[in-house]
Amino acid sequence: MRHHEEEVMGTVVTFDLFDERGFNDHAVDEAFARAAALLHDVDEVFSTWKPQSPMSRLRRGEIAVASAPSQVAEVLERCAYAKEVSGGWFDPWSMPGGVDPTGYVKGWAAQSSLAVLASLGAAGAIVNAAGDVAVAGQPKPTSGFRVGIVNPFDRSVLVCAVEVAGGVATSGDYERGSHLVNPFTGDTTTALASATVTGPDLGLADALATALVVGGREVLAFIEALSGYEAFLIGHDATWSTSSSFALASEVVL
Repeated sequence: MRHHEEEVMGTVVTFDLFDERGFNDHAVDEAFARAAALLHDVDEVFSTWKPQSPMSRLRRGEIAVASAPSQVAEVLERCAYAKEVSGGWFDPWSMPGGVDPTGYVKGWAAQSSLAVLASLGAAGAIVNAAGDVAVAGQPKPTSGFRVGIVNPFDRSVLVCAVEVAGGVATSGDYERGSHLVNPFTGDTTTALASATVTGPDLGLADALATALVVGGREVLAFIEALSGYEAFLIGHDATWSTSSSFALASEVVL
């Protein structure tokens, strides 16, 4: 296995390649560098903390979408779809200060960087962007990737593990405090302690996990209607539930 870490987008992103035999060190290092560069570019475009980023300028009304880098229009189009399929519970246009696609961008960026690693042809690859995890292939010939879900009441332990073939995103306010906005009321009171969503598009999984935490169990019906997406929910009372086909790989311990 080859491992690389990169500090970007306000967090540490890790890259791992499995069974990379046959690839020289230069090719692997170059793939890591290209994947990291992609994330840095996304941060420069979409950061709402950098005053002169295209997204910050768009939020202030200084530029239009057509004048921003092409990624902006692509992401906002994907966000509009996420808003639609979540019943409006994920809505970047309801955020204070103007449109803020952060809830989609991190997962989208992680999956985009995974594509760079996967193009190398290794047996397996994984990108972990602070809990938004994208995988390709397998770490071993006889087993797939398993990702642990953190206990929101005790982050030092895992609640369970899930089998992942695409992406898995977990959302909650247990790390950053009250920062998730209810698009219908504008308040930051969450309905769940945490929510995890798996699916082929990590950006959409990220958005849906946010929608679940904010909207609660009623949002689960929207996810059940989407092919390939499943969810795991933990309430503030430590009760848990899942969508019909969530791929638990271990028993839930709460």
